[in-house]
Amino acid sequence: MSFEAIRAFLGLGGSSTPEPTPLRELIETLDRLEPARAHHLARFAYLLGRVANADQHVSPDETRAMEALVVREGGLTADQSTIVVGLAKASNLLFGGTADYQVALEFAASASYEEKMALGRCLFSVASSDHQISMAEEAEIHRILNQLRILPGDLTKLRVEHGQYLPGRTPRP
Repeated sequence: MSFEAIRAFLGLGGSSTPEPTPLRELIETLDRLEPARAHHLARFAYLLGRVANADQHVSPDETRAMEALVVREGGLTADQSTIVVGLAKASNLLFGGTADYQVALEFAASASYEEKMALGRCLFSVASSDHQISMAEEAEIHRILNQLRILPGDLTKLRVEHGQYLPGRTPRP
């Protein structure tokens, strides 16, 4: 599948010059996947990057956690996941804030509730990869999960699963 086909699928056709978008490079990297799957993975990686960068620093532990999750959840190779995560982190730095809400809404519109919950677990996993979740990371997770319309009871369950890492708790190695 060519990039032009993906552009047409996304409704970006008509111009031979790609419009700047935070997901364009991610989609190009995933060009060989079915377009809907590639777009889903690009959104998934971008949202992981939002949480990793919530405290204005993406640690090596967070990067490794993101790469492992993209391999596991996306079925990509380690090399592909490195590229996807690197581009997601860069996109987040370049377009964060302006694209954050839109990417979350697009993920919500295309994902099942189970996929949204799986993303929620992954967001907590990235945030807790250094054995503690900062207040900024927890707030960002809450923002994303609210944008995905995760039910309050399910959000509580996700928090309990990672409770030992939440702010105010003594971290465990």
